[in-house]
Amino acid sequence: MGRSRLSLQVFLMFLICGFCAGEGPKSQPVDREQLTAWLVGGISDYRISHLLAERGVSFSATAADETQLRSSGADAKVLQGVRSAHYVRSSKSVGCPAELTKAAELAHRHKYEAAQEQLTELIRKQPENADLHFALGEMLLQQELWDDAMDEFSESARLQPGFSDTHNRMAYVLYRTDDSDNAIAEARTALSMDPENAEAYRDLGLALSGAGKNFAALHAYEEALGREPENADAYYDIGIARRELGDLHGAMSAYRHALRLRPDFWEAHSNLGVVLHDLGRLDDAIAEYVEAKRLAPDEASVRNNLGNTYCDKEQYDAAIAEFRDLYNLDAGWDRGHACMAQAFMAKKDYANAIAELRKQVLLNPTGASEHRVLGQALLLVNKPDEALQELQAAVYLAPDSAIAHHYLGTALFEQQAFDEAEKEFREAVRLEPTAQNHYSLAACLMALGHNDEALAELESASRLDPSEPLYRARTEELLKMMAPSSRR
Repeated sequence: MGRSRLSLQVFLMFLICGFCAGEGPKSQPVDREQLTAWLVGGISDYRISHLLAERGVSFSATAADETQLRSSGADAKVLQGVRSAHYVRSSKSVGCPAELTKAAELAHRHKYEAAQEQLTELIRKQPENADLHFALGEMLLQQELWDDAMDEFSESARLQPGFSDTHNRMAYVLYRTDDSDNAIAEARTALSMDPENAEAYRDLGLALSGAGKNFAALHAYEEALGREPENADAYYDIGIARRELGDLHGAMSAYRHALRLRPDFWEAHSNLGVVLHDLGRLDDAIAEYVEAKRLAPDEASVRNNLGNTYCDKEQYDAAIAEFRDLYNLDAGWDRGHACMAQAFMAKKDYANAIAELRKQVLLNPTGASEHRVLGQALLLVNKPDEALQELQAAVYLAPDSAIAHHYLGTALFEQQAFDEAEKEFREAVRLEPTAQNHYSLAACLMALGHNDEALAELESASRLDPSEPLYRARTEELLKMMAPSSRR
């Protein structure tokens, strides 16, 4: 289903909701099947507890029920909610199909595709069951099958139009498919059905952040916390929004709140590491990445951030080891080559550094800096022809880069193409009149025998950086060379 189909479907759902708002199953007690479907569907424990208290239950939980619910992911809050909910007699069957029980266990173990198969089979038997469509939608969402997930949530909303959580999920799918306007509308639809739905405020915040409205998103997240104060995800979202707004200390505080509530929240450890890195607290950042890696050892992004931070700390052996482990873990991971090159360069392992730089150029062939750095490395290993090719590409891609012109001039100078080198050094001086650029131009002019011009460039270099003895020494050397000719 393409974007246009998604948008049309959302429009139709608005029409349905316009006629059906206020209708819904709030008066219906929760049975075993519905409760299990909600657990599969990823409804938060806090939200389920609220729904249980609001609606009551149609069954008396046995020890076997509690065992099954635990295997489906129910926490102590949900189990307490089941025990304390008022009993409401219902004519509806209260059994839980074996396929749904199996799907719940699989979903709890993150076996989403297998859970999807169980739910699909069960829906063939119960095609009008809104809760099963909701649960299946969540399994598809977890696999990032956005169009199929939207189909299932839309069907669930058609069958049970007053259930706000279905619209939460629709809002999230739209947010993930970059349709922020419709995502905002869906989240607001959910809130019109249940203003106390904290998850709806979270999804509204995500949609607003997707539209670049971070201040409004923060307000939505705070509304979510007002209704569910112990929501670690809401604090996590606040951390993201505050970093986007440049409030690094606020972001750090939000991530720490999230971790206080959920110490095994690896994403919060990782994002806290990013903020600490931004603040220059590299040792603290490393500690957070290490903890995130312990909790999620297969998560490539964590290892990537850890490796880069080791590079920034100039702990190059640790950086190389981290990235090698990462590439063994995920052969398709295409980041980290610049850091690896930096580490190998620092260790004077130029062959491996150049190999990493070549990979970086292949990944970003239009990146001027990638070509330039590779050219610089090739100059170090005395491969002037290859260096010249890379540096010419760098200048072509970034004609206003003084450093690219400087190194292209250097490559031409080493090949004794002094006239061409002079042009590049003059362009470097025009773009950035630094002492080093003036000095390089002076060296080229001396090679061409343009001593008066060279002397002026050396004097400019010395004036810009009087602490550099090399510039004075070369000036004195040039004056001695010029003295006999001036006497003649």
